[in-house]
Amino acid sequence: MELFSYLNNNFITLHEILNLAKVSEVDFRTYQNEGIMPKASYVLDVNIKSDSFFGLHHENQQIEYYAKGYLSWLGLLGSMCKSSIYNEFCSRYKGAIKTLNSLGHSSSSVKFTEKLDEHIETEWEYFIQGIYGLCTVSGLPEDIAAKEIAITQINKLDEEDSLSEEALEKLTMAVNLLDKVSSAFAPHERLKSSRHRLVNMIRLKYKLQA
Repeated sequence: MELFSYLNNNFITLHEILNLAKVSEVDFRTYQNEGIMPKASYVLDVNIKSDSFFGLHHENQQIEYYAKGYLSWLGLLGSMCKSSIYNEFCSRYKGAIKTLNSLGHSSSSVKFTEKLDEHIETEWEYFIQGIYGLCTVSGLPEDIAAKEIAITQINKLDEEDSLSEEALEKLTMAVNLLDKVSSAFAPHERLKSSRHRLVNMIRLKYKLQA
């Protein structure tokens, strides 16, 4: 039941997103088949058995869960031509990187410099597969960019033999950023998650304050 509570509190079901967006399931599936709307981050196959005064009742159903941020993404699809959807993602991702740079979150990694366009193409594929809907709070380009640049910063600093006070401050900033944009993860995923490895364990290792 803890899994149900986590999903119902942090995600939106297919039924809910269709009702809120006023979009038919046919159009929604078309967007997914065209590769412009993310797939579900979680799909539960539920076998329900109920016993009451009226007797036993069995019911099977499949429940799809989506990141809540996908509601705003779905809202864009009806007003934009298909060919411009990727450009929207790319523009927002680059804009997020620029904003993060201005806040002190920067990386010399080639994926954020000369190979940024290639990196974003890969990120787009993960986005459409629903992966970032699972591991970021919103599932949207801004959180994805923040997650990736934070992870890159943390891994680089953690490779150093020792860290100066300035480096520890940068590490704290990166860990706090990752903490902010990462999902809590489902109960059965937490010990394997990037949050556990790069937020919880890094804070413990370096005695960082949240």
